[in-house]
Amino acid sequence: MAVNFNVDEIFEIAEQIERNGAKFYREAAGMASDKSVKKMFVDLAAMEEGHLQIFQEMRRQLGEADKEQTTFDPDNQALLYLQTMADEHGTEGKKDSMTRLTGRETIKEIFETAVRAERNSIVFYTGLKVMVSAAGRDKLEKIIMEELGHLAVLKLQLAKLP
Repeated sequence: MAVNFNVDEIFEIAEQIERNGAKFYREAAGMASDKSVKKMFVDLAAMEEGHLQIFQEMRRQLGEADKEQTTFDPDNQALLYLQTMADEHGTEGKKDSMTRLTGRETIKEIFETAVRAERNSIVFYTGLKVMVSAAGRDKLEKIIMEELGHLAVLKLQLAKLP
């Protein structure tokens, strides 16, 4: 049986992914002793928060048809599944679901972790495109484009590091 999710649920998960990313970068900023590095992490947290606002606005603009259940799910298992994916697999700023910053990571390692996590988020959203309606795919494509832009910024910052 095919599993379908509505775009409203996907935006809810996208919002959580962005919250997690902002939290990661705030933690990284708190660990940085160099002022310019601290500023980079603060700026990245702000970018994540900006993405969160974009996704929240996109979610507010959804029509009622986008919010309709697209699969029989009397126990809300689809939403729980998406929440688990966000917590475990598509979470920006985490090496994996159990890894937290220890304070021993180099700035480069933190940026490399962020790049990998951004790629995972893009894969997460791309995979979900096949699970939503055509209208939902258009909105999800906007999320993917935002994440690709964020990935580019991270790669540029990483290239500047020694």
